[in-house]
Amino acid sequence: MPGLPSPDSGPSSQPACLPGGPPYARLTPFLQGAAVFASLSLMFRHLLAWAAALFVAGMVWSGIFSGMNDGPGWVFGLLAMFLMISALGSAITHIRRVWLVAGRLDSTTLSGRQRRQVELPMDAGQAYAVVEAAIAELPRVEDVESSAGSLQVRAYVRRVDLWNGRQPSRWNLPARLAIKRNSVLATVTPGQGTSTVTLLFEPDAGWWADLLALDEGSNFENAEAVTRAISRRVADQRRDEQAAAEQTQVEKELSVARLNLLHAQVEPHFLYNTLANAQVLTRTDPARAEQMLGHLIQYLRSSLPQVDESVSTLGVELERTRAYLEILRIRMGARLAVEVQVPNELHGVHLPAMALQTLVENAIKHGLEPKPGGGTIWILARGFDDHVTVTVADDGLGFGQGTSGTGIGLKNLRERLRLTCGEQAGVAIVANFPSGVAATMTLPQSNKERSHAA
Repeated sequence: MPGLPSPDSGPSSQPACLPGGPPYARLTPFLQGAAVFASLSLMFRHLLAWAAALFVAGMVWSGIFSGMNDGPGWVFGLLAMFLMISALGSAITHIRRVWLVAGRLDSTTLSGRQRRQVELPMDAGQAYAVVEAAIAELPRVEDVESSAGSLQVRAYVRRVDLWNGRQPSRWNLPARLAIKRNSVLATVTPGQGTSTVTLLFEPDAGWWADLLALDEGSNFENAEAVTRAISRRVADQRRDEQAAAEQTQVEKELSVARLNLLHAQVEPHFLYNTLANAQVLTRTDPARAEQMLGHLIQYLRSSLPQVDESVSTLGVELERTRAYLEILRIRMGARLAVEVQVPNELHGVHLPAMALQTLVENAIKHGLEPKPGGGTIWILARGFDDHVTVTVADDGLGFGQGTSGTGIGLKNLRERLRLTCGEQAGVAIVANFPSGVAATMTLPQSNKERSHAA
């Protein structure tokens, strides 16, 4: 991943080892020399620091026992020899373990203090959460201190405990004085669309630890573990985002397909009814049949260019419905009266195409047409703070007295409202007083700002 260091990338990449060859055969001659130089330099500094410390200790020892002729000098000599051998063994162990962990030897991998800088393609809050979780997953981590305000995480990691929590012997001075844990400090720096994470891995000790104590690669191991954990978490997050985007695209395509199917079920329903009525009028009243077909042509001329649109506006649907009602006036005559109360400022409210006409068709077919004297149909629209209501009411026969339909039109309308306008949209049907039915569509107020192609 870009920005994340890898022990097997960059100029330290190594050619494959020949079968049966020693591990160091993977290094070029130049890198072999660099590794030897780095190793010898570390051993020399470590032994020199111990020699200087023992020299100071020897001067103190000789000052204490200066009154004695021979003095216990041999005791100090044996102790100094033991400490120098221990220091040499510690250096060899450190070099060997770093080689096993890192796969290479240089001044960076051999250092007891490690620094990493990682660029993350996310904002500071997300980067902080990723880094905090990665550090908390380190083995033997303890005392995690998080500060979301300053975008810092500090933690301590216990080194491998050879005594399993038990206190070492009082005579085992190296074990009793050994450094018990390492510290981790992570700082997140916000950027423009990205964040920079700086990671510091150090011994939980003072400056003397750089000279007299070696960490056997534990800080390098912690640095690699944290960067791997960050890489894994970023990759998982990107994979989840990609899967969510693909799922959203699939759901959008399914919604469009369902809307097209539902819309295709609405248009033919009106056309078949109108043509059937015109067919009847050609036998009983040819003049009115001709007038109806003229209105039908005008209706189709205005509506067919938008037949593929799943979303329309209240103003457009109102004009379409008025053309439809003019056709019905020819058939019903004085038996049909229409009253429209729709404020001009609500003409921009979006709703599914043919939604208003569906309610008008139901009111006439099941309420007014079966009623001997006909009646009135009202189209009302009201705006509120967070929603708009569009009501189609009639004073027809009402529930239980008019003709009963299949309910496909209203079922399709509810589904189209949900897919087009969201879960807050819906249709409610109640009895009208003193007779008839009132059907009310509830539309979110945000529909006024939606684009026509939504």
